[in-house]
Amino acid sequence: MPVRKIPKNYLVVTGSFASRKNDEMDAFESLLEKEYMLLLEFDERVLRFEVQPVTIAVPGIPKGYVPDVLVHYHPDPISGEISKPLLTEVKHTDDLQRNAQKYAPKFAAAEEYASECGWEFRITTQVDIRTPLLANLKFLREYRNIEPTTQDSSRLIQIVRDSGGISSVDDLLSRLASTDDDRLHWLPVIWHAVVTQRLLADWDQPIDNDTELYLPEDVA
Repeated sequence: MPVRKIPKNYLVVTGSFASRKNDEMDAFESLLEKEYMLLLEFDERVLRFEVQPVTIAVPGIPKGYVPDVLVHYHPDPISGEISKPLLTEVKHTDDLQRNAQKYAPKFAAAEEYASECGWEFRITTQVDIRTPLLANLKFLREYRNIEPTTQDSSRLIQIVRDSGGISSVDDLLSRLASTDDDRLHWLPVIWHAVVTQRLLADWDQPIDNDTELYLPEDVA
């Protein structure tokens, strides 16, 4: 549960992010924070994350310092090891440069606090967040909520299998759709398969109709 309530602010974007991992609405107080939550929501390594998780005492700052997010991880599927929870502050690089002196004691206190808790403290910036992966997630996330029929999903997977286990979106549409209405029907089915990883793609590269999609090893 957040240690402080995020107030409405008409100068920056604030709101709530619907997280399936946390099974709740998480508040954010900047667009960058919202985008970071989207990355966490789709990161398979992440078990859950807490927003505004702790208040850290800082000399000279009566209300202390509240970092933005605490991230908890799943065990590594191969080694079984669990990464340290990550306590992080989400900031633009220009803000960090402009207010370096103001932030320095807060970040120093956070590093010490995290170390005592067995956590890691790190600053997360737009350089880490605004990547091709984020653009792909913004495009694909809405397709996670649709429910293709079992018949459509099976037909899609079988066509990829018949194509040697790999195919582009355009190639799939050429085999599935003969009309514009057919394309409108099948595109959401294809993108749902991608976002749920029944069909795999390189999410670190821009995803479009030319992107190669392939079957997981246990399906191929």
